[in-house]
Amino acid sequence: MENNKSLSQWLVASDIDGTLNNKLRRLPERNEAAIKRFVSLGGRFTLASGRNPQSMEKHFKRLPIDGTPAVVINGAGLYDFKKKEMVYFSAMSDEGMRLAIEAAKKFPTVDVIVVAKDIIYITGSGWFGKMFVAADKLYHKHIKNIDDVPKENWGKVIFSGIPFHISKVKKHFESMSDPDLTLMSSSVASFEILAKNTHKGTAVMKLAEMLGIEPSHTAAIGDYFNDFDMLKTVGVPACCGQAPKELKEVSQFVACHCNKGAVADFLEYIESRER
Repeated sequence: MENNKSLSQWLVASDIDGTLNNKLRRLPERNEAAIKRFVSLGGRFTLASGRNPQSMEKHFKRLPIDGTPAVVINGAGLYDFKKKEMVYFSAMSDEGMRLAIEAAKKFPTVDVIVVAKDIIYITGSGWFGKMFVAADKLYHKHIKNIDDVPKENWGKVIFSGIPFHISKVKKHFESMSDPDLTLMSSSVASFEILAKNTHKGTAVMKLAEMLGIEPSHTAAIGDYFNDFDMLKTVGVPACCGQAPKELKEVSQFVACHCNKGAVADFLEYIESRER
């Protein structure tokens, strides 16, 4: 098989929850086998997630991809698990942090989670924030007043609460005229902001540049609106079968439902293009 040379020119990035993993957050055997085959044929595969490195590590380490940095914090960083260091980081500006603090005070019933380069800060009551860090036992500090959070290396800020309140936060930011931010809906109960022009897609392209891979040979698959910018940015975008229609409209390839091995579907599609 002569795929080795051609697949070495490919970089494929996958979201984790609802894409790589099924709805029960388990890795389908079909996906695992397809990734191993793709990498053995020279392809570069990585994960692109809103998670921080600590939360991503267990998902990353179970795959044969430790030589390729991962897209973390929804594109604010590229983390090399082999070197155990952040090899790229896009921090929010002073103006971006100011807007986040202003919104935190305007919506006091919403928990505000600051995901910084090396730590997570929970502000507000902390109820939603504690749920955020509990599953993976993430290193964090609870600082009730956001004014007291150190103002350095903020990767993203998550506004978390009941959907009614989050919709108001979303409208607040969307009403701004060209803020120094990237706005992102991550779920009905959360809304995120990052540095301007920072998302999974910009990080994937930065990684491709570092690896010497042409933009046309970058590919990505996701399932929700926080993957939208990534799909619009890469050379070959794809989404899972259960993704919203907006993602399907910008995708070149629509895979099966994540429960059935969507990543395997997509890798088979990439491989078929090179045959």
